[in-house]
Amino acid sequence: MTDKIPLQTILQHGDLELKGQFMLGSNYTFLVDVHYQGTTLPAVYKPTRGEQPLWDFEENTLALREVAAYLVSESLGFHIVPFTTLREDGPYGAGSLQQFIEYDPEYHYFNFTSEDRERLRPVVLFDLLVNNADRKGSHVLFETGTHKLYAIDHGICFHEEEKLRTVLWDFGGQTIPNDLLTPLSKITDLAPYLEPYLASYEIEALCARAESILQKQLFPRQPRDRRAMPWPPL
Repeated sequence: MTDKIPLQTILQHGDLELKGQFMLGSNYTFLVDVHYQGTTLPAVYKPTRGEQPLWDFEENTLALREVAAYLVSESLGFHIVPFTTLREDGPYGAGSLQQFIEYDPEYHYFNFTSEDRERLRPVVLFDLLVNNADRKGSHVLFETGTHKLYAIDHGICFHEEEKLRTVLWDFGGQTIPNDLLTPLSKITDLAPYLEPYLASYEIEALCARAESILQKQLFPRQPRDRRAMPWPPL
């Protein structure tokens, strides 16, 4: 809640004002202020028009995948993806709009404390489930003040073929805790809510991955027969 107005309402209905551009990354990403009934919140806007084509992902779908990732995170009770919605009326057209999280960009996976690394199991399981092809070390962060864990940048997830590329291989071979596993049994209930954002075969693949994870109950080890790390890693 922000001044008694839900954050979701502000981001879904507020007016967007461009404030700057994030220069890192291959796709156009902007910082915006969202104004709604006297309240202003910062957010991250990723217009579909600014997406660079990828050979293995359908064009103009990255913003949709960002929203789908949020829905999966929330439905499973992980709450690690900042609130994300689709806005058709952005300054550069339709795109995803995500809650901006204040954090220290100098504090990232490669210099996390051992205690903070131990907190990453939900992110590792989430990435395995959504088939994240680009989990860099700077895509996991802790909010300034609260130290709440968040994961960002999910534009290239949900491919039906195995694409998992991540720097988070810390728990390979370990048993997945039951409290993380249990929600996966209900992933099929989420399917209708993902239909506006993912192809039917991608939703089917998501459900199949959930079933496979429930059967194996182990975090995977880093594969040796393919590239398993994103580049650059940070």
